Amino acid sequence: MKSITYILFACLILFSSFAKKENQKVIIKTTQSQIDRDSIIAFAKKHLGIRYAYASSNPQKGFDCSGFVSYVFSNFGKTLPRSSSGYKNIGKTLKPEDFKVGDILVFYGYKDKSVIGHVGIICEANGMQSKFIHASSGKAQQVTITALDTEHYTKRFYKCVDVLSE
Repeated sequence: MKSITYILFACLILFSSFAKKENQKVIIKTTQSQIDRDSIIAFAKKHLGIRYAYASSNPQKGFDCSGFVSYVFSNFGKTLPRSSSGYKNIGKTLKPEDFKVGDILVFYGYKDKSVIGHVGIICEANGMQSKFIHASSGKAQQVTITALDTEHYTKRFYKCVDVLSE
């Protein structure tokens, strides 16, 4: 009789320890499903200075603009287009006063204003005076932070999208 009691007691302890772990997992999953915008930027900033490399999303080789954005967001479980043209019709389009850290800026091409040609992630939100982190094929030739209100980017601005609230 005592052995059955001990077995039942051991099973109860074992079951309750699994239940606690399961509850902890649920809490962790809930936290992870709500991507922290500041964490996205902190992770992106770890890649400042990595060289520009056309058609690459590999930090060892370098990044192009969409490769950088997709790489950063994939680290948080968010799959985004691998080509800048894929950003034309995704996300919720925002007004400048609604820009937030972690939103994606979408720009027309440098030479062709009829196609999407560049993307970046807002790292300091302040409407059209925001700053963004991106892999630049311009003078910088690396992952860098740029002000949106520079003439080069203001002229090419297409939209800003929120891909995290979807």
